[in-house]
Amino acid sequence: MPNIKVFFTIIFLLLSITVTAQQAPEGTTSELVILNIKSGEQKTILKEVRHFEAPNWSRDGEFLLINSGGFLEKVDLEGNKLGQIQPNKISKANNDHGISFDGKLLVISKSDEGTGSRIYTMPLTGGEPKLITQNHPSYWHGISPDGKTLVYCAQRDGAWDIYSIPTYGGAEKRITTTEGLDDGPEYSYDGKWIYFNSNRTGRMQAYRMKPDGSGTEQLTDDTLDNWFPHPSPDNKSAVIISYMEDQKGAHPFGKDVKLRLLNVQTKEIRDLTQVFYGGQGTINVHSWSPDGKWVAFVRYQKP
Repeated sequence: MPNIKVFFTIIFLLLSITVTAQQAPEGTTSELVILNIKSGEQKTILKEVRHFEAPNWSRDGEFLLINSGGFLEKVDLEGNKLGQIQPNKISKANNDHGISFDGKLLVISKSDEGTGSRIYTMPLTGGEPKLITQNHPSYWHGISPDGKTLVYCAQRDGAWDIYSIPTYGGAEKRITTTEGLDDGPEYSYDGKWIYFNSNRTGRMQAYRMKPDGSGTEQLTDDTLDNWFPHPSPDNKSAVIISYMEDQKGAHPFGKDVKLRLLNVQTKEIRDLTQVFYGGQGTINVHSWSPDGKWVAFVRYQKP
């Protein structure tokens, strides 16, 4: 019987290893939305007939960061487009990007000529991107609250696992070794946990573990495909994106999904949205507002 990890590796590669493979059909409408966690109120910030993805909320709460066509863009909360970030230095970026807890450092994943995705850092105010991961493919998802460590999903020797590396470069460290795909690692605000998703049981579910990889705890256990748990600023909950159908270890674009709020202590889950057209690009990376009242996401409309 074929090794299950090899099977999921092949599927994941085919569906999400390059920026090109993630693009939506021409004529797709993208809608940047902020959602109030308590009231359920939704505000559309930007709606355009083009493909953009993966909002990050700036740490000062002043703008949202999205990617489109390999470039990073800033959009304020009124929907005003503030321009691309260093377009002469940042291109071919994918939807795994974010900002350090102190708001000073930008972390991006992008593909270079002849390589898969690798991770770079640079000052948010501008400067030279610094290559952090020599190995590829590497997809960034989290940074520690003290800014010293990056965590990411990477394929090494045919296996997709979670790794860490010093923020300013050094040797990478493998954190997970369990059969199946491990993805979406993200530090809690108190630095005590790394949240992630894994299909180690045969279905994609949300988990958390201590930063050294010990103490793994399964947080969801249902029939949905649960991806990218983003822990809240108060460390009490996490927002997840749930596919309505089994995606066989992938997280493709253009599927029926909904956002849900997970209580990380009781493991109770409640819906934040109705089912909508989304998936890849909706909420890949951390998108909580600094005050913990809102999350940003992207939903799509078919051409």
